[in-house]
Amino acid sequence: MGAPTGAEVASVRVPPHSLEAEQSVLGGVLIDNNVINKVLEILREEDFYREAHQRIFSAMISLYERNEPLDLITLTNELKKRKLLEQVGGASYLAQLVDAVPTAANTVYYAKIVKEKSLLRKLISTATEIITQCYQEGEDVEEFLDEAEQAIFSISEHRVKPAFFPLKEVIKESFRTIERLYERKELITGIPSGFKDLDRKTAGFQPSDLIIVAGRPSMGKTAFCLNVAQYAAVHAKVPTVIFSLEMSKEQLALRMLCAEARVNASRVRSGFLSESDWPKLTMAASTLSEAPLYIDDTPAMSVLELRAKARRLK
Repeated sequence: MGAPTGAEVASVRVPPHSLEAEQSVLGGVLIDNNVINKVLEILREEDFYREAHQRIFSAMISLYERNEPLDLITLTNELKKRKLLEQVGGASYLAQLVDAVPTAANTVYYAKIVKEKSLLRKLISTATEIITQCYQEGEDVEEFLDEAEQAIFSISEHRVKPAFFPLKEVIKESFRTIERLYERKELITGIPSGFKDLDRKTAGFQPSDLIIVAGRPSMGKTAFCLNVAQYAAVHAKVPTVIFSLEMSKEQLALRMLCAEARVNASRVRSGFLSESDWPKLTMAASTLSEAPLYIDDTPAMSVLELRAKARRLK
């Protein structure tokens, strides 16, 4: 007999879950309605493994959205309206949820456990699908790799992340940043753009910055962005990727080659090059070839695909 496939292994093993944690979350919400605000920041209905718990949590959400009291009586009545009370175990099971949890103090902690188990199940399901597709012939490998990476990345997007940070903690980190900058005493503390006036105002592009270049057509937006990317890669040695949804990689490369060589692009396109242009172009080609600069001209690329590719380069 051959080795079991990924799908067969996944079907034999019980998916990760914690019924105790799920019961503790539901019981904690019934004990203290205020805790549901924090739970809803972490969990969704589908994060529960047991179907009965999904239905109970769904009923809780409905009561919460209608600003109605959330207790054993109202929850029982809501499930009766949906004709789901007996399917979830009856009123006796709802009472057991409350009895199983002495306090609602640890409800958020239990919710994080439920979320972690849910993410593991999604990861197993996605990995199983990837394994199955790997055995199918006719798949474009590069396209499949992008799809697989996007699938994994979409799971990581649902991780539990802190929603609020106390200002005093943010102030501490900001003050440490100021101290580091004071010790360095450099005019450019981020990634330089190559434009002195811009760098003087921004001190370079900083981590987490979102820079939007806007302008009317044919105002030089592409040329400006190419110059910035080129300078960052060639002079600052920062790995840089250019995503182009309009111009081809050949067009972009030609622009950068002319800019680096300081040769008129119209002369290059028309073929009327002087003898002095060739050494400049050769030197520029060598310089750009050694720079950590990449171009992706995939058309109709989604934001998710762009992020996945950028993370891979990183």
